[in-house]
Amino acid sequence: MTTLRARIQGGEILLAPGIFDGLSAHLAQEAGAEAIYLSGASIAYTRHGRPDIGLVSMSEVADTIALIADRTDLPLIVDADTGYGNALNVQRTVRTFEKMGAGAIQLEDQSLPKRCGHLAGKELVSKEEMAGKIKAALDARASEETLIMARTDAIAVEGFDAALDRAELYVEAGADILFVEAPASVDHMHAIIKRFGGRVPLLANMVEGGKTPLLSAKELQEIGYKLVIFPGGLVRMLVPAIRDYFSSLISDGTTAGLQNKMTDFAGVNSAIGTDDLIALGKTYDNKAASND
Repeated sequence: MTTLRARIQGGEILLAPGIFDGLSAHLAQEAGAEAIYLSGASIAYTRHGRPDIGLVSMSEVADTIALIADRTDLPLIVDADTGYGNALNVQRTVRTFEKMGAGAIQLEDQSLPKRCGHLAGKELVSKEEMAGKIKAALDARASEETLIMARTDAIAVEGFDAALDRAELYVEAGADILFVEAPASVDHMHAIIKRFGGRVPLLANMVEGGKTPLLSAKELQEIGYKLVIFPGGLVRMLVPAIRDYFSSLISDGTTAGLQNKMTDFAGVNSAIGTDDLIALGKTYDNKAASND
């Protein structure tokens, strides 16, 4: 089986859809995804109904990783925000997420409380502190196949050139993947690849309505990116669908008018493998044998 490290270093870009629970992870795998991405934002949106402003805890992410890893065997890339504290907190986070099933762990250089990379008002720790966190993460992982991704949010705070200088230090610290967040133009994306593309795999973050031009995986591959995530697209699909559902139900008092847009009871059970799981359970049922 090809490892996540080997797959990212290969020729074709790896597209990792954003998911947030066991169902979305399972359906991503069913659709043919090769890897999946769990963001702190997606957990904040779906579990808390709140924005991505540092409200999600390490234990909540760990619980979500475990549930996803129990439902799918896809490589799971996990957003660990700032590592939830200093270098020692980072080490605990890495050990925990790795045990739960993370295949790659992303750390960013924001200070607490952090914000979504496409929101204004972010603040950063020093680049030296972030480099120390990367080294701490590398020391804490049990396997070198668990990748450590370094993200810098410095473009919006310190400017593009400063962001590249920060990224340079993070690569020197040993990051397996580099994520320069929120470049505002294709020219900036090319500049990032020109400086780092031959040295470390780079990730592109596609946020619908965000600061970065929305490009296809093919276009990003042509620029030189090795990995692309669409972390919140699924939630942005769900919001209008959920609103339409509740609006219709409350207005009409029935779901009858929505059935052509819905999966029925049998369809849900088929999608989640109910019959297969019940059949598996029966193979462990000794009641019939004990009654003979």
